[in-house]
Amino acid sequence: MTPSIVELVFSKESLFAVSLFPYLGFLWFMTKKVETPKIALIGFYLTLLFVAVTIPIGAYAQLTLHKSLADVDILHGGAEFFLTLSNVAIAIGFGKAIQSIKTQQSE
Repeated sequence: MTPSIVELVFSKESLFAVSLFPYLGFLWFMTKKVETPKIALIGFYLTLLFVAVTIPIGAYAQLTLHKSLADVDILHGGAEFFLTLSNVAIAIGFGKAIQSIKTQQSE
């Protein structure tokens, strides 16, 4: 059965691709803001690395193993590592920024 135009336009792949544009705008904005903690900014960029790693790994799982990426634990875990790494960097960056503000306020 051929998918309808609505199914193609609103498929998870097309929505995923379109969602990169607002995220790139967000990164541009955050990069321009001097107040953005550098470690958090690195974490936001690492999210792009997660996407860049997940897409080929997911394609490999689908084309070679004939399984969804979520069904291949070692590949899924490896891809999710990059998301975890980005989240940790964001949390550390904003945590340090909050601590710095608290220190400045107490002085």
